Amino acid sequence: MDFDPTRAWYHGSPLRLTTLREGSTITQKRALARIFSHKPARVSVSDDGRIKHNGTTPGYLYAVADKIQLEDVVPHPRTTMAPGDEWLTTRELRLRLLCSTKPAPEEQLTDEEWAELQRQVVEQGKK
Repeated sequence: MDFDPTRAWYHGSPLRLTTLREGSTITQKRALARIFSHKPARVSVSDDGRIKHNGTTPGYLYAVADKIQLEDVVPHPRTTMAPGDEWLTTRELRLRLLCSTKPAPEEQLTDEEWAELQRQVVEQGKK
C-alpha cells in the first residue's frame, strides 16, 4: 500500500504535543485527524465521506513537520477504516500545531445511529 508523498500528514490528539512517539497513528486525511482529536470510541465514515463520531473531548490538530518516507510508516494492522486511511509511525516525528478543535454537534454519532449501522453490518453479513 502506498501513500501520496506530495500530501501532508496529520495527527489529532486531546494533548498538547511537540513530538509524536513511534507507533502513533497518522493520516493524510485532515478531517479524520481532527475527529480523532476528540478521542472517539466510535467513528463512522459514510460512502459520501461524511464522518460522524461519539468523541466529546476538545483537542488539537497537528501537521507532521518531518518529511515522511515509505520506511517511516506502516499501514495500521487493526484499522476499521478504508485502506490507506490510518498509518502507524515507525519513528518519532516532530509535530506542528495547526489549531485547537471542538466537537461539532452535527458530527455527533448517536446511540441510535450506531445501532442502525451495526444492524446494517449484520444484514450485509447475511447476504
